[in-house]
Amino acid sequence: MSILVVGSVAFDSVETPFGKADDVIGGSATYFSTSASYFSGVKLVAVVGDDFPEEHIRELEKKGVDTGGLKRVPGKTFRWKGRYDFDLNQAHTLDTQLNVFSTFDPEIPESYKESPFVFLANIDPDLQLKVLGQVRNPKFIACDTMNFWIEGKPEALRRLLKKVDLFVINEGEARQLAGEASLVKAARSILKDGPKTLIIKRGEYGALMFNGGSIFAAPAYPLEDIYDPTGAGDSFAGGLMGYLANTGDTSEASIRKAIIFGSVMASFNVEAFSLERLSSLTLEQIRARYAEFKRLTHFEGL
Repeated sequence: MSILVVGSVAFDSVETPFGKADDVIGGSATYFSTSASYFSGVKLVAVVGDDFPEEHIRELEKKGVDTGGLKRVPGKTFRWKGRYDFDLNQAHTLDTQLNVFSTFDPEIPESYKESPFVFLANIDPDLQLKVLGQVRNPKFIACDTMNFWIEGKPEALRRLLKKVDLFVINEGEARQLAGEASLVKAARSILKDGPKTLIIKRGEYGALMFNGGSIFAAPAYPLEDIYDPTGAGDSFAGGLMGYLANTGDTSEASIRKAIIFGSVMASFNVEAFSLERLSSLTLEQIRARYAEFKRLTHFEGL
């Protein structure tokens, strides 16, 4: 089954203690699409400027990403510049230039409207709601957000949460949205807003899933070398949604497996800048790391 993703395609300039990269391809929809493409078909809706190289679009298409919904308009592509110190969980934004993304008004192509899986990447919740008004009876809807929208458009975000099956955010955003210090209390509060399942990303500490009364904890993969955490959360979401779309199974047991595949993709993503590592994987490498995750978390019963 295919996934419709709506989000950003951008240029990033990133500096970490281990190197730097200038004007490399980034954006939430880019990382998501590349990650998910190893598991399922992806239909991409985003906007870029007339400065965006055609070669980047061709690379996405080589991964099997349908770029028919990627609109090119006059102007400059969204740009983000950031820095990470040794605490790689915290990005320091140095510059943001929304450019053509500031007037992004997603229009879903007719051929995309019956996509069974929908992922609403981090954009204005009013736009996320507009997307849902254009699709037809999707099987499974997931979304992401950020602190900017939690603070600026909380009511629109809560309207959105009533319509989604899965909500993915980081731990700081979970605490901010719920007004709770405890992640468990925060999760219970957020689930009351409507999503059936909540996944809280915790960076190098892994992820927590809350589904009704059930809690599942997954570790992050222990890596010796981490070069750039940019896009890790979107790569996680791509692997997760890609696995679900591949199997068509959205049960809790399947979501648990999907979280591990998401963690696998995020672990590869941080091993290099931009899409350098993520775009050069093989299915054998992905399966091998999934097996390593299984060994990492295995223990005998009483």
